[in-house]
Amino acid sequence: MSNIASFTIRRIASSVRPSIDACRSQARHFSGATVPADIEHFTSGWNFEDIEEFSKPGSWSIQTFNKISEKGLAKFPSDLYNIKPTDGETGNAHAILLRSHKLQESEIDVCVRAIARCGAGTNNVPVARMTELGIPVFNTPGANANAVKELILCGMLLGSRRIVDGVNHMKDLGSQGIAKERVEKDKAMFGGQELKGKTLAVVGLGHIGAATARDAATLGMNVTGYDPGLSIESALKLPRGISLSDSITSAVSSADYISINIPYVKGEGGTHGIIGKDVISNFKSGAVLLNFARGELVDSDEMKKHLDDNNGRYISDFPDDALWDHKNSVILPHLGASTEEAEDSAAAMAAETIQEYLETGTIRNSVNFPSVSLPDRPDGTIRISIVNKNQPGVLASITDSFAKHNMNIQQQINHSRGDIAYNVLDIEPGTEVAIKDLQRALTMMDGILSSRVVFGTPGAGYARNIDGQYWV
Repeated sequence: MSNIASFTIRRIASSVRPSIDACRSQARHFSGATVPADIEHFTSGWNFEDIEEFSKPGSWSIQTFNKISEKGLAKFPSDLYNIKPTDGETGNAHAILLRSHKLQESEIDVCVRAIARCGAGTNNVPVARMTELGIPVFNTPGANANAVKELILCGMLLGSRRIVDGVNHMKDLGSQGIAKERVEKDKAMFGGQELKGKTLAVVGLGHIGAATARDAATLGMNVTGYDPGLSIESALKLPRGISLSDSITSAVSSADYISINIPYVKGEGGTHGIIGKDVISNFKSGAVLLNFARGELVDSDEMKKHLDDNNGRYISDFPDDALWDHKNSVILPHLGASTEEAEDSAAAMAAETIQEYLETGTIRNSVNFPSVSLPDRPDGTIRISIVNKNQPGVLASITDSFAKHNMNIQQQINHSRGDIAYNVLDIEPGTEVAIKDLQRALTMMDGILSSRVVFGTPGAGYARNIDGQYWV
């Protein structure tokens, strides 16, 4: 077998099929048309003996890792979705929701259609491997933007006034019983500057960066920004007076405060250590660097050299072995999105994204699949989604397969992203062919990774081509 053989799969013995014939759904009737759809509800990777424990007929199963907000999970209709908590046995789920849990491939069953992280970063999910297997990974961009933005504003104050040092000093004086006598004399040790009239450079103008720029302008700050991939949506949220730079070094050279709000990307051409010697050497004396994005974006050793030689500050929301005890740094325990509101918002967005994908085939906010949305399924049609390798001839083979059975494609969409392509098709019934037989033929075509009948009983109709073997 190829490397796909390492993917965890739970085999379903064919011998148990006769015992569940009674569970098969018969031909379905709707809008005056009969669609031959004899798909078994339990053709979803579940062991027969586990069915009573893990499912009730006509429902989706969602596996959660970490503690997911109850308000967010409430977005799943209770009559159609079963939520499996972290403390239960993993596997046998149609989708996975998680926060910071480092997801292992062994925890992803063959029946998993999608994975959603309640947050923006997906470093704890094996995204590249999921792409190879044809599984979309979703995130929740913007859900925690307000929480992180507020902490960035707090970070600017921490970098301006030596507030943490002052608090610790007062605790020390209080322990000696001399705080009242010394407070007026010692406060000069913790002088600072105001934000009004200072310049903030925002590197990365997505949801968080744009919100930070907007609120900084409201505080009376001058704002400059840099983002080579600035979207129209984010551009419309920027303050009118912002000055856009053509490079990071240009943006930071005149800034009193620098906020980095870019994703962490490993590998060649990525963003690891992007705030290194070349950028740091352009900082003004006394500049405050605010890192509420990812710790790995900053070259800690170069930052330490800068703080040793200049009266600058480093405020970070991530652990740092080189700077944790530096007199000019404040290291926070990753508090950016740690608010009840942000966790509710991220969980709700993740739940809505998964629900929309499972029930309609729509993809939005995916980090490895193209965005795809097809209008509502017309009456008298059946919706099928197909994931395939992005290679020539596959789409033609898919459409030819339907044509051979006199099935008309009433509407369809096909988008690709990198090595993956995704199709959603609404098919009018033609020749009386069992959908499960047609699906098997489709799924086993060269280049196809998986197919799904987005119709009928929730949890049914999913098939995968794993290393040339058919799995349902």
